[in-house]
Amino acid sequence: MDMEATAWTSLHHAMNRQSGRRPFSRATLRRVGAFARPRRRLIATFLALSVALAVTAVATPVLAGRAVDAIVTGKDAGLVAALALLIAGLALAEGGLGLLNRWLSARIGEGLILDLRTAVFDHVQRMPVAFFTRTRTGALVSRLNNDVIGAQRAFSDTLSGVVSNLVTLLLTLAVMLSISWQVTLLALVLLPVFVLPARRMGARLAGMEREAAEHDAAMSTQMTERFSAPGATLVKLFGCPDRESAEFAARARRVHDIGVRTAMVQHVFITALTVVSALALALVYGLGGWLSLRGSLDAGAVVALALLLTRLYAPLTALAGARVEVMSALVGFERVFEVLDLEPLVAERPDARTVPGGPVAVEFDGVTFAYPAADKVSLASLEEVAALDGRGGVDVLHEVSFRAGPGEMIALVGSSGAGKSTIAQLLPRLYDPDAGAVRLGGVDVRDLSFAALRDTLGMVTQDGHLFHESIRANLLLARPDATDGDLRDALRRARLDGLVDALPDGLDTIVGERGYRLSGGERQRLTIARLLLARPRVVVLDEATAHLDSTSEAAVQEALAEALAGRTAIVIAHRLSTVRAADQILVVEAGRIVERGTHDELLARNGRYTELHTTQFADAPAPALQPAP
Repeated sequence: MDMEATAWTSLHHAMNRQSGRRPFSRATLRRVGAFARPRRRLIATFLALSVALAVTAVATPVLAGRAVDAIVTGKDAGLVAALALLIAGLALAEGGLGLLNRWLSARIGEGLILDLRTAVFDHVQRMPVAFFTRTRTGALVSRLNNDVIGAQRAFSDTLSGVVSNLVTLLLTLAVMLSISWQVTLLALVLLPVFVLPARRMGARLAGMEREAAEHDAAMSTQMTERFSAPGATLVKLFGCPDRESAEFAARARRVHDIGVRTAMVQHVFITALTVVSALALALVYGLGGWLSLRGSLDAGAVVALALLLTRLYAPLTALAGARVEVMSALVGFERVFEVLDLEPLVAERPDARTVPGGPVAVEFDGVTFAYPAADKVSLASLEEVAALDGRGGVDVLHEVSFRAGPGEMIALVGSSGAGKSTIAQLLPRLYDPDAGAVRLGGVDVRDLSFAALRDTLGMVTQDGHLFHESIRANLLLARPDATDGDLRDALRRARLDGLVDALPDGLDTIVGERGYRLSGGERQRLTIARLLLARPRVVVLDEATAHLDSTSEAAVQEALAEALAGRTAIVIAHRLSTVRAADQILVVEAGRIVERGTHDELLARNGRYTELHTTQFADAPAPALQPAP
């Protein structure tokens, strides 16, 4: 390692030390040890190789010095050749050990990344819907990428660095002191001149890098939001692409300016430290040469000391901030554990049951519910706020009770925000009630397994969400083992087979982000086809036709009739005309059922339902929804 490389190493460690000190957490270390335990043999081998590499790094300058002595004193040429061969052998051994050490480092680091990412992904999937409504997706993805990689660095970089630097430093000091204590002390006296500028300039460069990272993050956020289909549409609709371009250019310009300043500061710093290193090397040659001329030191010893000098500065500057570097590397673990420690509010019981066979009844028995407060389902760091919103815990449902018998259709109507969708979300256990019980087939949903819930209940929401994948992949979410014949049958029943056959790639056509390559009606019919493929015994329709035009709604209603045939159904509808044929209509207001009955019975009461009906039927009625025979 030459002096310029040593200067770069010093700058790197100085910049890393500016990340800030964190309290030493033994609990974090214990959990890190739990993740590392399956790889303890690999880690032990990795550390042993790191020690071996440190030994070869120190041995080479010593042998070089002896070779110089052999040449100067005119000893047997065989000795010089032997030393040269030994140096070459050490170089080959160092290269081989380095490759093996790098392979072990990759195995350990990538394995750790795999375990952490899998653990976080699986845990996040178990979180309630409230977690995802509050969390910024980018912040959550960052935990799976940046923080996990930061945690991996604790093993593949920091741990091996501390061990190898410590061994290298001790060996180098011992060898240099044994050769010449005067030159060694001179080298140590010059160390502050080398380290102090690194700390000061490292802090300045770290600050500039943080500022550049903030601007990069702002640009990434702007691109992510503006490059999505809804974001691009919004920009075009309000006619502000020039303003968006100017804002992006301003941020990019700031990153550009910081990049130029950073490059110049780095160059000036490295040049200065290289000069200081050269001066230190000159002093070693000067004092060592003077001692050699006086006969106190061999010429080979001077060469060895000069070569060992580069082995002295880098480990010293690295170990000076070793503790802080270890703490910084553990930050990644702490941020990952922070997510893993967030307990899911909805969990499967160890003795979870299945739904009894046959037609299924749905029952709400005195259900009271309040959406959980932010501190129960989220983290301030994931919401990117200073403190979590303290609101929550206010009841939005009050003692809701009703029963849908096997094969019956129950309709929920009422004002926006009355609690209809909340009722629907309690059935598949997106949330759990605070009081009362929700039952499927007479069994409390909290006693059912998640697999039993998925097999029994299917839901179609108003947004008809689709993944940016093929039609086939979106359908197979419902039943991974379905054949092409099953897929085409579901599409036919959803009145979508003609469209798919006309597409150039058929079932393998990519639907685009959130299904934006399809029309609203086509997206809804595709979600209905997915529902038909799942064959649930209970169907929940949450305003499935709310945002469709009359033509699309008519096509979707036909598909829904297929989906409801022979199944117990809970239908949330804004348009009352679509639920006239319901076995029972429940009018929900302010989280309570204020009226219940058939369409004719409710009209006869001249209550809230009549008000809604009168208001809506001032316009043309929509087609009525009823199960197919």
